[in-house]
Amino acid sequence: MTAPVDIPGIRNITISGRIGTGKTTLALKLGEALGWEVLDGGKIFRETMRSLGKNIVDSSQRPDKFDLEYEEMIKKLLKEEKHHIVQSHLAGFDAQGLEGVFKILVVCRDEKDDDKADIRIDRLMNRDGISLEQAKFEILEREKQNLEKFRRLYANSDPSWVYWDKKYYDLTVNTYSYNQEEALRLVLDNIGYKK
Repeated sequence: MTAPVDIPGIRNITISGRIGTGKTTLALKLGEALGWEVLDGGKIFRETMRSLGKNIVDSSQRPDKFDLEYEEMIKKLLKEEKHHIVQSHLAGFDAQGLEGVFKILVVCRDEKDDDKADIRIDRLMNRDGISLEQAKFEILEREKQNLEKFRRLYANSDPSWVYWDKKYYDLTVNTYSYNQEEALRLVLDNIGYKK
């Protein structure tokens, strides 16, 4: 890894979005370009749930305390440290009001602004080497359960609240329209990084 690049006015970057939008790929490429440490929230969740003997798809098996402590850890890191790229569902939401945090939302939406769940499912199949049925279940059911839990814990059970609301972010990257290299270039341009 190269020496961390300083970006004026930006201490940390968050990357959030729905499952299978390309968050992890973008985070890893951005981390490589900047020499910043990447914290993969999904990986932490999967490892923790496995260690607890729980099924990651069923968010009801995940103690609320785990969610609350995890999000507080993210906020603390974003406030106190620098040169981190934090990739997780709620990282951008967690960073609201924190100075020096550039918040990126990754979506996969077509020209009509419809979510491309079929592409997200295909990406999950390729990433995890799972069947179509498993990928559909994981994306559709896991996302639904997580959203219900997040609404209860962080949004007073507001049925219209979503963490992928663009109002929480500084930049939206659409991986339906941009390939991996184009998405990276878009981010680098928007944070003012010139190689």
